[in-house]
Amino acid sequence: MSHPSVVMYATAACPYCVAARSLLQSKGVRWTEVSVDRQSEKRAEMMQRSGRHTVPQIFIGDHHVGGYDELSTMDRKGTLDALLVGEA
Repeated sequence: MSHPSVVMYATAACPYCVAARSLLQSKGVRWTEVSVDRQSEKRAEMMQRSGRHTVPQIFIGDHHVGGYDELSTMDRKGTLDALLVGEA
């Protein structure tokens, strides 16, 4: 069974992006990172997909998780693992 893809729109120095990377890495997750530091078209893409302008913005499959706060809340509630394996 294939796992859903994880995409994170981020900047290099954002502390919430660093925390999200750390959490995903601790779960053994591979993700595609889209840098919005100097790419206005990628930031526009992120804003269109998420409806938000802050980073990080995280997508697991077609599900928009939100930012680090939402990601960590899902982890604490135990719902993140199911989403990562495509069971949510």
